[in-house]
Amino acid sequence: MFKQRLISTKIWAGVIFLTIKYQLVFAVCFLALVIGGLYEFFGLIEKKGIPIYKYFGMILGVAIPLSVLFRFELTKGWELLFIVLALFTLFILQLKRQDSSQAVAGISTTLFGIIYVSWFFSFLVKVRYLPGGEGYLAALILITKSSDIGAYLVGSRVGRHKLLPRISPKKTVEGLVGGLLFGILTAMLCRPFLGFSYLHLAVLGLAIALIAELGDLSESLIKRDCQVKDSGLLFPGLGGILDLIDSLLFTAPAFYFYMSNVFNKG
Repeated sequence: MFKQRLISTKIWAGVIFLTIKYQLVFAVCFLALVIGGLYEFFGLIEKKGIPIYKYFGMILGVAIPLSVLFRFELTKGWELLFIVLALFTLFILQLKRQDSSQAVAGISTTLFGIIYVSWFFSFLVKVRYLPGGEGYLAALILITKSSDIGAYLVGSRVGRHKLLPRISPKKTVEGLVGGLLFGILTAMLCRPFLGFSYLHLAVLGLAIALIAELGDLSESLIKRDCQVKDSGLLFPGLGGILDLIDSLLFTAPAFYFYMSNVFNKG
């Protein structure tokens, strides 16, 4: 298992470098992950027997990141406009459906998938488009994934105390601490990308690592509800696309709002 994880991680490290450096590669890989993530999410929900609107969710779920990539802004707050129009359309689709059972579950779950996978992941593009965004994006990914790796390494070797066994039986308190320490250390090593003081970097690394753990646990909650171990089998030792990006789905929007609002105004 560890060897498979190591090989998959090395491959993705190379892919990440190329995506950060080259705009076209970034766009292609980003869209592929969004499409794959949406497909996996809606697949999990279908297994639960909830009547979702998979193809509409996939189409709108791709439209949102495409609009971010091409800097499309129809109006101020255009992303909220997308969500409102999506909700209107979902109600229309439901009204046309003969069976009205689980209407709320179908509409809300489809909309949740669009927001959770597509909109949250789109903040990676927003980070890249900030001044100095290539460095910021590299730092965000490195801190997030190193905290994931730290949690796995420490938890698998010295983990004794269960963190949330009803959600993720293998996660431990020791693994959480290891993830936090790896996140702090990596953030301090990312000083050339961010230019912050070491104290600032330590606090930022701690915050990102905590949010990354929340993202990981949140995806575990979804998988537990759907009664599956992994979201997919695409990456040996890692699972599916959602298993790969779960922590980034939470750290990307948090990091973007900090860098674009709190930090720039400070």
